[in-house]
Amino acid sequence: WTGQWIWQLSSVTPRFLPLCASDDRLVPGKPLRAGTTIVSDGGDFALGFFTTSNSTSYLGIWYNGISELTAVWVANRETLVNNNTFSRPTLSLTNTSNLVLSNGNGTGRVIWTTNNIATAPGSSPSTAVLLNTGNLVLRSPNGTMLWQSFDHPTDTFLPGMKIGLRYKTRTGDRLVSWKGPNDPSPGRFSYGGDPATFLQIFIWDGARPVYRNIPWTGFRVKSEHKYQQADPNASAIIAYMAVVNTDEEIYVTYSLSHGAARTRYVLTYSGEYRLESWSSRLLKWTVLAKWPPTDCTRYGYCGSYGYCDATAAPVPTCKCLDGFEPTSREEWDGGRFSKGCRRTVPLRGCGDGFITMPLMKSPDRFTFISGNESTLEECAAECGRNCSGVAYAFANLGSARSGGDMTRCLVWAGELVDGGKIGEVPGGNTLYLRLAGLEALHGPGKCQLYICSTSMGGICLVIRRNDHSFFEQDGNPPHDHELAFVRLEEIAQATDNFSETCLIGQGGFGKVYKGFLGGKEIAVKRLSMDSQQGTEEFRNEVILIARLQHRNLIRLLGYYGEGAEKLLIHEYLPNGSLDANLFDDSRKMLLDWETRFSIIKGVARGLLYLHQDSRMTIIHRDLKAANVLLYAEMKPKIADFGMARIFCDNQQNANTQHVSWNMWKEGKTEALSDSSIMDTCSPDEVSLCIHVALLCVQENPDDDRPLMSSVVFVLENGSTTLSNPNQPTNFVGRNIEMERIRDDIQHSMNSFTLTEIQGR
Repeated sequence: WTGQWIWQLSSVTPRFLPLCASDDRLVPGKPLRAGTTIVSDGGDFALGFFTTSNSTSYLGIWYNGISELTAVWVANRETLVNNNTFSRPTLSLTNTSNLVLSNGNGTGRVIWTTNNIATAPGSSPSTAVLLNTGNLVLRSPNGTMLWQSFDHPTDTFLPGMKIGLRYKTRTGDRLVSWKGPNDPSPGRFSYGGDPATFLQIFIWDGARPVYRNIPWTGFRVKSEHKYQQADPNASAIIAYMAVVNTDEEIYVTYSLSHGAARTRYVLTYSGEYRLESWSSRLLKWTVLAKWPPTDCTRYGYCGSYGYCDATAAPVPTCKCLDGFEPTSREEWDGGRFSKGCRRTVPLRGCGDGFITMPLMKSPDRFTFISGNESTLEECAAECGRNCSGVAYAFANLGSARSGGDMTRCLVWAGELVDGGKIGEVPGGNTLYLRLAGLEALHGPGKCQLYICSTSMGGICLVIRRNDHSFFEQDGNPPHDHELAFVRLEEIAQATDNFSETCLIGQGGFGKVYKGFLGGKEIAVKRLSMDSQQGTEEFRNEVILIARLQHRNLIRLLGYYGEGAEKLLIHEYLPNGSLDANLFDDSRKMLLDWETRFSIIKGVARGLLYLHQDSRMTIIHRDLKAANVLLYAEMKPKIADFGMARIFCDNQQNANTQHVSWNMWKEGKTEALSDSSIMDTCSPDEVSLCIHVALLCVQENPDDDRPLMSSVVFVLENGSTTLSNPNQPTNFVGRNIEMERIRDDIQHSMNSFTLTEIQGR
């Protein structure tokens, strides 16, 4: 959420008398005049007068101590002050607790004032202080804040400021761009909350929307965004964004990581919202991010019922929603998308069903339903009421929000505009879209949930609300043909006929190739002819991966399986496997402790889904660093379910060889840690992870090993009540027994898989 204008001295020549710095405050009887400044206590910001190239003076706040004069706040944007010898501007603090900008020694024409309610005569004087955050604060003698510049932003969003989504007693604040590169007066563009829904923020060109962010889902209370600076030797900047929801207001604010360079969001005079950081090496502002990031993400760029697929490679592109086609194929193919899309089959009425489109940016023009729609089914019923709803989205917020409704239901009754596919990022929704030809199972007016996907060969499934089981439209149970069956010729072409140059991995099961299919990067797993994974195991993996959907599990896109040739098509994750990064001296430095801890927690969440939250109880049985793949920002996904087994409720353990950590009992946890992270890691977090790991390999799974739900909770919240781990019983003596069991397994047809945990 960023935009900025930078004022360069090369294009603007401010006229200043020698800058005589005073302290950080203004008091009655000591006005601020042209040529003098007030500097914040920490030295980061200055308040004073600057002059543009047309000899107009402005009162403003700017960054202190950098070579480019960069204003972050301007008082008199709408009223000009002519800079001449006879009428120089003056800022005074009056006895009535008002800041007054006037022409000439405080006795001339009033240019700007804070317009506070006058204090009683004879009361103690107030004080105006410039804080080191860039906020000019006017306080009464008892410390009460009477006015602050942060409540009256111009074009810049500084850390600690608020962008209001909704206020109970006043309208939300907007950033307003400068009119031009040298003109601080209000420009065409603004940035702020949507007054109609209060759930989203727009960039506006006058009254016309230019860009719309992802609507606030209600549960995204805070998030982290890491940005690498232009200087490769500089540390990455982390922006901690937060949506704060109170009884009085809902607003967005942010802070920066400790020691971060000067960084701000700014709305430029050209309509871009940027996040920029000052480079002390390059001596200029560098752009870390900007919005809109591409043409495709501009508001309504893809037309009605079109959406911008931000996950498409190599660049985001416009697509039609499922069940729709371009209104003008000729214009669409020519890169002109404004006419949007139309339904391939017109709606027939209340009997139509709904398909799901996951990981979507919700379209604009929704109706926010609050209060009674506490379940997905009730939200669906609201959508289907009077048969007018065309789509809906639902979120169960649980306890993540403080106060207010615990659920959020969005319903669309008109055209769907400015939707998008955003992938696995915070704020994504599952959009339930009404399509013709999907008859409801339980009579007219019932919103049923269908799951259709191009990666499933166009086959639609429907979830029956009464038993939550999957069925095809003819009522038969699903089979492995629900996934897209890709011809061998297409896969061979995508991988350059399985060329060694496309080979990215190899294991006991076979080889993995990188390829391109349908314009997207893919990973093709080609099982070896003598692989231990037979036809049944292959089908097992296909069915499991197809049904399991979680952000920490690898996603299966398609498959081929005829005769001895068995191929799986997965999403491609460019950061490779965890072991390839962890045990490579040139790459493991990318895995600092914060990243490693995030990977640990992500894997734990994936295992929790497999063990407890999925339809089936699943034990992976082959979990290791090579089977953890890393996608954007080193987030983990668990791969290779080929040896997974489905257990009944009374079969909850798998045989595992344990490693003794005597060093744990001796208090030598630092000896168990990678030396490359010892300077930056949290000893308490490292100790916690080792403690939990030891508990997870205890001899008695029923009594001593924690459930994955407990593991996830402890990793997220910490614990001071964990039991002490025991050394696995008869560990040394079991080595010979393990070898015997291994030999038995290799000559047995029993469905048994052994996982041996080894330290590296």
